Amino acid sequence: MSDELFLSSDSARAAVPLTHAQTAVFDQPLALELGGELPSVTVVYETYGKLNADRSNAVLICHALSGDSHVAAHNPADAPGWWDIAVGPGKCIDTDRYFVICPNVLGGCRGTTGPGSVNPATGRPWGQDFPTITVGDIVNVQRLLVERLGISRLLAVIGGSMGGHQALGWATRHSESVRGAIAVATSPRLTSQALAFDVVGRNAILRDANFRGGQYYDGGPIPAVGLAIARMLGHVTYLSREAMAQKFGANRLQPRQVATEFEKKFSVGSYLAYQGDKFVERFDANSYLALSMAMDLFDLGDTPEKLAASFAASRCRWLVLSFTSDWLFPPDQSRQMVHALLAGNKPVSYCNIDSSCGHDAFLLTEDLDRYGRLIGAFLENLDGRGAAKAEKAEDVEDAVAQSPTSIFHPQRLDYDRIVELLPESASVLDLGCGSGSLLKLLKDRGHAPLLGVELDERKILACVRRGLDVVQADLNEGLGQFADGQFDCVILSQTLQAVRDVERVLADMVRVGRRCVVSFPNFGYYKLRDMLYHDGRAPESPGVLHYKWYNSPNIRFLTVADFEDFCRDQGYTVHRRVCLDTEARAEVYDDPNRLADLAIFVLSR
Repeated sequence: MSDELFLSSDSARAAVPLTHAQTAVFDQPLALELGGELPSVTVVYETYGKLNADRSNAVLICHALSGDSHVAAHNPADAPGWWDIAVGPGKCIDTDRYFVICPNVLGGCRGTTGPGSVNPATGRPWGQDFPTITVGDIVNVQRLLVERLGISRLLAVIGGSMGGHQALGWATRHSESVRGAIAVATSPRLTSQALAFDVVGRNAILRDANFRGGQYYDGGPIPAVGLAIARMLGHVTYLSREAMAQKFGANRLQPRQVATEFEKKFSVGSYLAYQGDKFVERFDANSYLALSMAMDLFDLGDTPEKLAASFAASRCRWLVLSFTSDWLFPPDQSRQMVHALLAGNKPVSYCNIDSSCGHDAFLLTEDLDRYGRLIGAFLENLDGRGAAKAEKAEDVEDAVAQSPTSIFHPQRLDYDRIVELLPESASVLDLGCGSGSLLKLLKDRGHAPLLGVELDERKILACVRRGLDVVQADLNEGLGQFADGQFDCVILSQTLQAVRDVERVLADMVRVGRRCVVSFPNFGYYKLRDMLYHDGRAPESPGVLHYKWYNSPNIRFLTVADFEDFCRDQGYTVHRRVCLDTEARAEVYDDPNRLADLAIFVLSR
């Protein structure tokens, strides 16, 4: 059906033969985490691209609950895959560069051993006798496959939703086998609200009159109503309130005509009925029970301490992505994981993509330009070819030039001076790091570890392209995710004038860093004084102050003298003060409060 009302993340999926599927059989018993074993396991998987000579370009993609091995079409004649928008030649997961593996999960219904497979002990399908499996079991089977393919270490493992749980499992349990982990729209465990939807969905299946204890494989009626209702519930959770309003608000009493037994008085009802009926065509109710339970049992911890312990063994680089309107796997859960990684000094980048699409955002085209480019940039830097490419990218330098927290020309003289002020090899946290120009200088100088904090999505992308670790955060909400003395140096460069809660930010800086470097434009500079005094207008000039009064991000108009008074009042020790005339590219020693347009302070508690 072509009506846009019915378009969803399921639109491209159908119960067609997987003509490019491959099969691996493991005859040895598989011990399961919750007890019992499977006498053997069959895995159906698909691959894309070519494995290079040193077997270092393999990327494992883990699918979500209702997915399968068919992540993308292999050629124009092939059926669409569930992530065609992201996987393929020249796409963010570039099959011209990477060897992509996507296996159907243990417990699934597209060829891999699951409840519909024959139990050798009875000669009948397992049905409800299929043992309870965990995400850990799923990952262990994937690892068997990866080893069978002769790959000792994956370049990356990528997954969203329940696929994200699998990526987390790889990176926390088998970190030695993974260079990078990309966790998208996922969580360390499900919320109670998300669990509730799964419980209702499972009950709908179990109470279907045709469920028959899970043994409905004899050609008779299947529990289609229960499975469809479970999928309808799922679709409610995949959409955001904004997406539903946009999709159904204007025509709520104009349902589309679909052949269904479900209620379709409202347009949202006909949509859900269509999605539920369509799902029954390609999925097995027992697999839905098994996989939803595995997802619900997944738990890396509900406290910072437990999460930190779960991530302690990780040795890979991380990219964590969430979506602002995702209430099924809310952004706060991604931040919890990021904070746990930061507490363990793990290399992590994080971005919360501004999206109205809800949980399904990672499967839709609307936000692909942003999350897809982040995934692509992260992968490029894992294989060592991204940083050089990033230095040539126009939008990296463009992001510097258009920085909303800098009132000066993009040629940053203060960066050179800041680098000189830092001890060699010092660890650095750069607050308001922009597109990472200063961090790149420090990286080239040998400083480690390095981490940037930035709010702007476009600048986060620029940092990731440069191979830098950066997390999205609002400085005004504090630096509670960082421990006391976690970094040798904390830098706030030409951002202070845009900070709302100055006292809180500076207090956190001197707590987290043994030394802090703060640079800011000096609004006591004589040219700025003259503009206001003689012309009676807000100061503005191309080289010094290039914003209008109505679009300036600067909310603090401080001077060198003001900041010295602030440090004294707060009890901060000022170790160095460097004042510059950036137009003359010279240091100012006499009357800096009037003759310098930029000041740099090194301070501590």
